[in-house]
Amino acid sequence: MKRLRRWARRWYAAWRASRLGTRLAFGLGALALVVFAIVGTVTVGFMHGYLGRRLDEQLKTSQVAQVPGLRSSHGNPEIVYSWFSAVFEVDRGVATPQPGSNLPTDITPLADVASDATRGDVFRTVYLHGDGPYRVRACPVATDSAGSGTVLLSAAPQADLDSTVRQLVLVEVIAFLIALAILVVVGRLVLRRGLQPLSDMAGTAHDIASHDLTGTANLPVRATGEGGGAEVAELRTAFNVMLTHIESSLAARTAANERLRRFVADASHELRTPLTSIRGYADLFRYAAANEPEEREAHLAKIGEETARMSVLVDDLLLLARLDAHDAEPPVRPERVDVVPIAEAAADAFRVGRPAHPLGVSLGTSAVFVDADPVRLRQIFDNLLANAAVHTPSGTRVGLSVSVLDSVAVIRVENAGPGISPEDQQRIFDRFFRVDNSRTRSAGGTGLGLSVVHSLVVEHGGTVEVTSRPGQTVFTVRLPLAG
Repeated sequence: MKRLRRWARRWYAAWRASRLGTRLAFGLGALALVVFAIVGTVTVGFMHGYLGRRLDEQLKTSQVAQVPGLRSSHGNPEIVYSWFSAVFEVDRGVATPQPGSNLPTDITPLADVASDATRGDVFRTVYLHGDGPYRVRACPVATDSAGSGTVLLSAAPQADLDSTVRQLVLVEVIAFLIALAILVVVGRLVLRRGLQPLSDMAGTAHDIASHDLTGTANLPVRATGEGGGAEVAELRTAFNVMLTHIESSLAARTAANERLRRFVADASHELRTPLTSIRGYADLFRYAAANEPEEREAHLAKIGEETARMSVLVDDLLLLARLDAHDAEPPVRPERVDVVPIAEAAADAFRVGRPAHPLGVSLGTSAVFVDADPVRLRQIFDNLLANAAVHTPSGTRVGLSVSVLDSVAVIRVENAGPGISPEDQQRIFDRFFRVDNSRTRSAGGTGLGLSVVHSLVVEHGGTVEVTSRPGQTVFTVRLPLAG
């Protein structure tokens, strides 16, 4: 038994390891074999029954023709080739053959049938020793109510019937085996052709697996070809969509890594600049403290300015990191606030800090409530206004407006400066991006102001966009109104 189970497991493992087309072909062959067996069994059964009924009809026809003559003449029964024919006298259940009968050596089974036929026709199949199976019909010729009288019996051999059935079985088996072999071979060829698109897709997957994706995100191949039916075409389309998605994901990852490298390089540079200044002013302060005490205050002021500059940079970096990470401590604490007072406070601070840029304000007369962090909302205003002042010449007009459109608070900060090129507009909200590519504070700061604006607006569920042309640049922030 253990050997049998081991053999079965080995064959089952080999079956599972075989190719799909082979398994489908043999599965189809097994199904066809079952169908052939059912059809063959039904056919043989039907043919055997048909031939048996024909033999019974022949026996009945022969006896019906003989009974009238036997009743009138009491002669001998008609002899039919290869049949046994006999007239039995039945007395009290004992059947005795009459002279002129054609009987085998073993007459006991026939006598039993004859004794049972005194009250009506009897069909029975008996086995005669030395002769084989016979189909027997016995009918009464002249009998009385006591069960005695004359009975005619005819027995036809079933050897021809069985031989015909066996030949039919042999023909069916040979035909079914030939059909099964053709079905398996042709089915395997058809399945191989039908599964070729799947093999092509497997080859495509192997090509992709062998391709080095560390240097490039482009996947060099796609599943091509035709055929296979609607299901295979759908699978091919899904496979190509998956490859496109993987390619876009790899491209996004490559771009993210590149942005990260650029971000680290820019942050390092921005932090190095104030640190270098602080170190230089510290050396000067030490020299001034030893030799020229009157210059200490000036050097301390410079150190303070560079420290404040570095603090602003670090605060912006920390805020962006918190907005990206969504740590346990939320970076914003939204509440129901009115945008108008915050915009007025930002406008007043801008007028004081940037007197060289005239500011036009349009805030309307009604309150505009949104769910926002008031500190971060003020930071959005300050950064947008500061950006307008830093990147435009002195005397350039700046505008600030707050309005409501379709249940959305719309904040617009515009200026009449030289404008931003379409190429730079695509990257205007990237971190450390500056239009002039300069790294000096006087030429535009660290390049984090608009990145902070974009991240804060998105965190509040809003959008920010820029439109620019020579003479007009507009930053538009849209925030959903408070419910």
